[in-house]
Amino acid sequence: MARKVKETDDLPKVKINKTSLKKALRIFDYVGVHKWKLYLGLVFLVLTSFTALLFPTMLGALVNVIDPKNTTTAVQSTTAAGGMMKEFQEKYFSNINDIGLYLIVVLSLQSVFSYFRVYLFVNYTENTLASLRQAVYKHLISLPMSFFVQQRVGDLNSRMSADISQIQDTLTTTIAEFLRQFLLIVGGIILLLFISPRLTLLMLAIVPVVAAAAVIFGRFIRKTSKKVQEKIAESNTVIEETLQGISNVKAFANEFFENKRYKKSTEEIIHNAIQGGKYRGAFASFIIFCLFGSIVAVIWYGVYLAQHNQLLVGDLISFILYSAFVGASFGGIAELYAQVQKAIGSVERVFEILDEQPEIIEVTEYKAITNRIEGDVVFENLAFTYPSRKEIRVLKSISLHVKKGETIAIVGPSGSGKSTIVSLLLRFYDPESGAILIDGKDARQYQLTELRNNMAIVPQDVLLFGGTIYENIAYGKPGASAEEIVEAARKANALEFINTFPEKLETIVGERGVKLSGGQRQRIAIARAVLKDPSILILDEATSSLDSESERVVQEALDKLMVGRTSFVIAHRLSTIRKADKIVVIEKGEVRESGTHQELMQLENGLYRSLSSMQLELA
Repeated sequence: MARKVKETDDLPKVKINKTSLKKALRIFDYVGVHKWKLYLGLVFLVLTSFTALLFPTMLGALVNVIDPKNTTTAVQSTTAAGGMMKEFQEKYFSNINDIGLYLIVVLSLQSVFSYFRVYLFVNYTENTLASLRQAVYKHLISLPMSFFVQQRVGDLNSRMSADISQIQDTLTTTIAEFLRQFLLIVGGIILLLFISPRLTLLMLAIVPVVAAAAVIFGRFIRKTSKKVQEKIAESNTVIEETLQGISNVKAFANEFFENKRYKKSTEEIIHNAIQGGKYRGAFASFIIFCLFGSIVAVIWYGVYLAQHNQLLVGDLISFILYSAFVGASFGGIAELYAQVQKAIGSVERVFEILDEQPEIIEVTEYKAITNRIEGDVVFENLAFTYPSRKEIRVLKSISLHVKKGETIAIVGPSGSGKSTIVSLLLRFYDPESGAILIDGKDARQYQLTELRNNMAIVPQDVLLFGGTIYENIAYGKPGASAEEIVEAARKANALEFINTFPEKLETIVGERGVKLSGGQRQRIAIARAVLKDPSILILDEATSSLDSESERVVQEALDKLMVGRTSFVIAHRLSTIRKADKIVVIEKGEVRESGTHQELMQLENGLYRSLSSMQLELA
């Protein structure tokens, strides 16, 4: 059966060097008070490795107890180290009962050490990653809009999920296992040299090479299996698309086309799976012949030495076990090294977010409006170009004055710069030249939290969170009382439809508000703005996607909301802005016309008049 592809399998590796290691070590800045758990976990890691290395020696000694050579003719060791090993065994492992007791003690100790090692590594990892996740998310949501327009949401989500999962796996098990395998290799080779230097040299000449070849071969097999899984996923996509659009399939009589498409997809699965089967068969043959052949070679030479009284039978068994330890560790450490490479790459990608320059904004607690602005807004010679499109000047010398409590409508063809003016007002971006003055003070002199707390926006595409209606309205003022929520819903003409639901304000709206109609979502957004009680209100195409009845109800709520506030209305439906105090017509980033509805309709060849006539003709 093909191996399941994990989301971390596709993560790229980075070359491990001084620079990449320095970057990766930044992760330990988030360990905090849990650092001692890491150090203690490393102590238990060393202890588990030490107890693991005791087993082969003790099992070999157990065999040597029943070996007559052990009590009659001692094997003449060829090295001082071998003599020390023999003397150690004779002193402490000469009684079968003692050895059995030692084995139980060592096994018990290893169990205890392993428990604390795993527990401590998991404990420090989870606390570290919780701190890292919180820091990354806090930093991410405080980044400016210029960052988000140049990033894909999927990529950012991958860094928060797949990359951090890779780091989690590495900190929890990979590093510990890598160090453990390294200790087993070093300790195992040292002990092998104590037992028999000549046999050790033979083992080191054969087993590691075969183990490394097996790892490389195995990695290639996994890539092939992954390709099969990808082809299966593609075939499943065909099924999903066909069933989701079954009405279109039948309407176009394209059953034959979909059948052909699925057949082609499954044939690709067959091809890749058979190819993978060939590789797996070759791999199995390789393992049987080379790996087991090398073990046979080591055992054969060991038996030869034992037959010539140069090695005890028990020592041969110890040697074989240590060889297995070293061979398995050689194979495992290569894969672990690849995981460490992925983890270092993941750390770098996560810290790329943390290295971005954030906005200076409050992200730890809700800040109620304390310094309320009046709402007098002046645009002075605004010019702006988006960072991602430097070649296009979006706004060119825009100058406007909106008095406190006035309603100004901004209209114009698509792409003229209407929404950009709103983005600059909210300080999603700062102008290249010119300034926005609010109550006579440059907008850049206000704290962002203070400035945006005095503003509210009702957009065309309302984003509702997947919770309840109550929670979505409360988003305008976290911590608001139930009475305030109900009053805001009433003022937004939303209470009537809310009360038709069995759960009323506790009704779940679904992902992005899919359980509500467009008009209902708009009224929830208006209630949210009412609750915030802003000085400056922004309506960005708030009724453009609604039917006539919904538009009437929403417009009534908007009219009530705009009373006493400085309001900016962006609209394509010119019929909704006739009551505005001033209408500003933008074209190609410049103000072309300005005045009331009546004044602009009297301009011959005026752009507003032309747009209005065009809409009347299409109505």
